[in-house]
Amino acid sequence: MSPDSPSINLTHHFLIAMPGLEDETFSRSVVYMCEHNKSGAMGLIINKPGMFSLRHLFDKVELPLRRDDLMQAQVLHGGPVQTERGFVLHDPMVLDNKDKGEAVYAATLSVPGGLEMTTSRDVLEALSHGAGPRRVLVTLGYASWGEGQLESEIGENSWLTVEADASIIFETPLEQRYERALSLLGLQPWMLSHDAGHA
Repeated sequence: MSPDSPSINLTHHFLIAMPGLEDETFSRSVVYMCEHNKSGAMGLIINKPGMFSLRHLFDKVELPLRRDDLMQAQVLHGGPVQTERGFVLHDPMVLDNKDKGEAVYAATLSVPGGLEMTTSRDVLEALSHGAGPRRVLVTLGYASWGEGQLESEIGENSWLTVEADASIIFETPLEQRYERALSLLGLQPWMLSHDAGHA
């Protein structure tokens, strides 16, 4: 990407893998972008099942899970970086006695215009008590790109981009999220071409 290229900010967007992206981790993936700036980008894959359930994860961290709505939820494979670390994507949390802009949990990234992503144990503790965010998606690992790397991959026709829709993250069955994300662009998988410049 040349220095005078206009910068793009894909925070709170979906990256949708094009058919030519055959990497095992990213093939047919949808990535929710938590952060994107001139230094690089970070996101969570929202449609790749991991090895176990949320209930199993809570057993591993020795917490009870007292949220019936989450008992059957799957822990997802969020990306190839730090795959032993948990990331909780959730609706923004606001407590009356907190200062505006102050996060409820110890380690939370507030995505401008979008969701929150928490990596500290306190969000799991809240869920274990039957509280916490109403809608959550838990991954192990995340995806990241260095400076200019994501822009280059988009230029090589590896990704489509569209503003994120939280209902796809939290309310759409895992196996339908790729098609639903494409539908935000008015596309279906069969319409996509492997050739650059065509959709």
